[in-house]
Amino acid sequence: MMRKLGFVTATLLVVMTAVFTGATYVYFFMYLGIVTVGLAYLIARRGLSSLEAGSWLDRHQATVGDTLTVTYTLRSLARLPKPWLEVHSPSTLPVAIPGRVISLGSRTARTWAARVPLSDRGQYRVDPMVVRTGDPFGFFESTASVGPGAALLVHPRIEPLPGWRLQPTQLDGVARRTEFGSNLTPLVTSVRPYTTGDAFNRIHWRSSARHQELQVKEFDIEQSADLWIFLDLERVQHGGSGASATIETVVKAAAAISAHALADDRSVGLECVGLRRALISSDRGARQQQKIMSLLAVVQAEGTTPLAELLLESAARHRRGAIAGVITPSLDRSWVKPLAAMRGGGVSPTACIVDPLAHAVASLAAAGQGQPQPTERQPFERDLRALRHALNEHDVSHHNLVPGVPLGEQLISSADRQPVATTP
Repeated sequence: MMRKLGFVTATLLVVMTAVFTGATYVYFFMYLGIVTVGLAYLIARRGLSSLEAGSWLDRHQATVGDTLTVTYTLRSLARLPKPWLEVHSPSTLPVAIPGRVISLGSRTARTWAARVPLSDRGQYRVDPMVVRTGDPFGFFESTASVGPGAALLVHPRIEPLPGWRLQPTQLDGVARRTEFGSNLTPLVTSVRPYTTGDAFNRIHWRSSARHQELQVKEFDIEQSADLWIFLDLERVQHGGSGASATIETVVKAAAAISAHALADDRSVGLECVGLRRALISSDRGARQQQKIMSLLAVVQAEGTTPLAELLLESAARHRRGAIAGVITPSLDRSWVKPLAAMRGGGVSPTACIVDPLAHAVASLAAAGQGQPQPTERQPFERDLRALRHALNEHDVSHHNLVPGVPLGEQLISSADRQPVATTP
């Protein structure tokens, strides 16, 4: 901007000098300036002509810890070289996609890849590729946007839980469900005609010989306890920042528990209230995991609904034999009774307490700030002890989650549980 302003000022001075003095050399510099400006304008104007450009992402869904690769291609069809082309893709990613300045010879092409680490979950937008060029003096520039842009969904990373087990269903005297599937189980219930895509190891040869056509075995899905996960997204209950924010631990725990249960062939549902209520009905399989992970990628602590209210509203929705798991940083004991009351409907309650004090301490340490004073820590410690006492009083199993410790070491079965420090 300053260069353009200086050039305009110098041009006005030259013109005024030429008019008032009539000196020949002044007119020479005036004409030279006009020619220079005209050539600069033509160079910038034609800099993007006869140019083909494109970019594409190697994925549209990823997981925290993956690397996004953006591939760029530029091809010049012009006879004259293009000495200066700036290429980049604006985005909402936490780390900007690196751009590049290149030059293209006559009728040549360049292809390269830019890589960006994905460190945060969320839904991001990669805007259309931008190509910019200009004249050597910086007076003019030309810009073009290429492509429609793309969306990128980054899922939270799933941590393994080798020592955590869900309890089996406890439904006495209940008839077998009339629900069939292609998963291999010990319960073969019927046969049906073969269809394209059926595995050959599921063909029932005796029935095939009797019916004179291929027959395939159908399996009854074994009865197991459904798992319902309740996330506490009430804004006032969350704290911390960055990787040590309580909402991040809530999401990581939900991702790990749901993936572990689905891998165990459990039916999993999820419910939470942020800016709006989100309800994923109970189901199983890879498609259900995709739904849950897509929701966990974008949830934030933006709600105003207390956890106790969420549990009361959803209590009648779950069938007998299910497991209700709460993940919350709230030290308010008001949600303990609604959770424990689900036991009256045949639902087993459990809770994961995301320690707010431990997360606050870790956040301050990451920011290089001082630690909380004892007078500031005591209310949190007192409320945490009272919450644990209330959970034990209502016989609700629970785990305490702190940052910096793998979830696999914190979420373990009670029989194998080892002591874990709750506060740094």
